[in-house]
Amino acid sequence: MTRIGLIGLGAMGRNHLRVLLALQGVRLTAVCDQDKDAVEATTQGSDIAGYHSWPEMLDREQLDAVVVAVPTRFHLQVGLGVLEHGLHVLIEKPIATDLKEGRALVTKAAAMKRLLAVGHVERFNPAVRELQRRILGGDIGRLFQVQARRQGPFPARIRDVGVVIDLATHDLDVMSHIAGSTVNRVYAETEQRIHTEHEDILNALLQFQNGTLAVLQVNWLTPTKIRELSVLGERGLLVCNYLTQELTYFRNADVEPGRHDVPDLQGVSEGDVVPHPVTRAEPLQLELESFVRAVRGEAHLEVDGEAGLRALHLALALIQSARETKVIGQSELDRLWTSASPAND
Repeated sequence: MTRIGLIGLGAMGRNHLRVLLALQGVRLTAVCDQDKDAVEATTQGSDIAGYHSWPEMLDREQLDAVVVAVPTRFHLQVGLGVLEHGLHVLIEKPIATDLKEGRALVTKAAAMKRLLAVGHVERFNPAVRELQRRILGGDIGRLFQVQARRQGPFPARIRDVGVVIDLATHDLDVMSHIAGSTVNRVYAETEQRIHTEHEDILNALLQFQNGTLAVLQVNWLTPTKIRELSVLGERGLLVCNYLTQELTYFRNADVEPGRHDVPDLQGVSEGDVVPHPVTRAEPLQLELESFVRAVRGEAHLEVDGEAGLRALHLALALIQSARETKVIGQSELDRLWTSASPAND
């Protein structure tokens, strides 16, 4: 039985709570939150221990791992505390408020020989997994472009960050994973229309070193929720709906079906539209199951601290690009990355 602690019972924490309570082979041993009513509601009539102080919980409980779902500004303090107690940890995305804090967490996890997972849950979306499988299988050939739209109404719960950190990090992680390459340069435009302190609309362009282009549109201004990812290649287009977990293939009729080599793409025309079957499942459940398997030593960690750092790195570069109204190229991306390395502390 894997003993898990949960720190944070806010919106995302309650989702973790629900899933952890249902996971086989997992015992939710203790929860912690400053909200006494939330702790009481969670622990009433159960054998779950409740705390209002996370250091007290870590000192008193015998745990194998901890899920941290507190506001981002507390990730460093709480994450370090968990790791210093010799426990594995899954921290909600983004990994931290900045790269130096994120690097401190990665360094501490390595020193303690403990797992540091970051909650980029879209990586576990069954439709995204099937899309990635088909890309690796050569279904669309050479990748040309990845495009993501993550739009919806303004969330009253968010106050400490804007859409780039809160939402765009999801797609930056998925895009990087799909492209299988590092980013050469980025450019972004942002605006503030409703949010009082941070951006609530983002339009961004990224170029990967392997030539793949990425287009990212994110906002809190759309009166319906849109979560869509499309990947364009020489053989056709794959369109993934994150919400419905549907994956559709639009074939380029100018490429012969089943042909493995496309030496010179001569044209593009409309071909068959093929819905690919996806076995639906809750991404958060898959994420937590994967984390628990890694804690038990049964599988590798799928989204580690380095992946969390890369997503945050790109998000911060987009914010800088919009603030300075300029393209952030390779040299500036490298400077931003190396400025957070331990050697520069």
